[in-house]
Amino acid sequence: MELDKDELERYDRQILIPNFGREAQEKLKSSSVAVVGLGGLGSISSLYLVAAGVGKLVLIDKDRYQLSDLNRQILCSEKDLGRRKVEVAKEKLTSLNSKVEVECLDIEVTRENLEKIGKVDVIVDGTDNWETRFLLNEYCVANEIPFIHAGVSEFHGHLVTVMPRVGPCLKCIFPRSVETPEKIAVIGATPCLFASLQVMEAIKLLTGIGKPLSDKMLFLDGKDMEVELIRIRRNPKCEVCGRYPPKSA
Repeated sequence: MELDKDELERYDRQILIPNFGREAQEKLKSSSVAVVGLGGLGSISSLYLVAAGVGKLVLIDKDRYQLSDLNRQILCSEKDLGRRKVEVAKEKLTSLNSKVEVECLDIEVTRENLEKIGKVDVIVDGTDNWETRFLLNEYCVANEIPFIHAGVSEFHGHLVTVMPRVGPCLKCIFPRSVETPEKIAVIGATPCLFASLQVMEAIKLLTGIGKPLSDKMLFLDGKDMEVELIRIRRNPKCEVCGRYPPKSA
């Protein structure tokens, strides 16, 4: 999908990147990404995906903004309190980049409505509970859609990209059930950092540039500024991805 004159100027700083150029930017324009959850992670990732020039963004969230969201969910301002997150997000994102198609699904993701996400190129995890994350993991593995997962709390977080049938899925890494606290304590900079890393992973996947974080998991403790990468492997007996034949990277 070719870029017009305005897009060439808008994305000039990206096009200047060595081995990126117009070709990679055109790939972004032709791509579609779903962001599930518009909280601290999803509000940032959706903003930078739109700024980067992804062609279509599918936003999924059923909640309305509350005052306690404002320390980290930067698509919302005080005048937006009480409004639906998808509604506010679409307004803010299309005002930033009117050339990006923004589709909104005002739903809570369940096993019964997963198919509403559709066939996108990448799914970005902006959720805050493990039940939904595992559902998305199943959907992505079954439909061979890369799934960029991040989780945050306080000053720390983790990141991994699930490449279905190539590397480990989320259930390979977390085979047992994981409890989600009723409220997650977090400083706003933590989801901002990890959402930005999620967007970097998405751009790499959509353009074919670089190597996704699919055989390692990144952990960062912001209090002590310690970063750790742990190698992860696909479990051939995994209850989710083990039923599918493996593919080469």
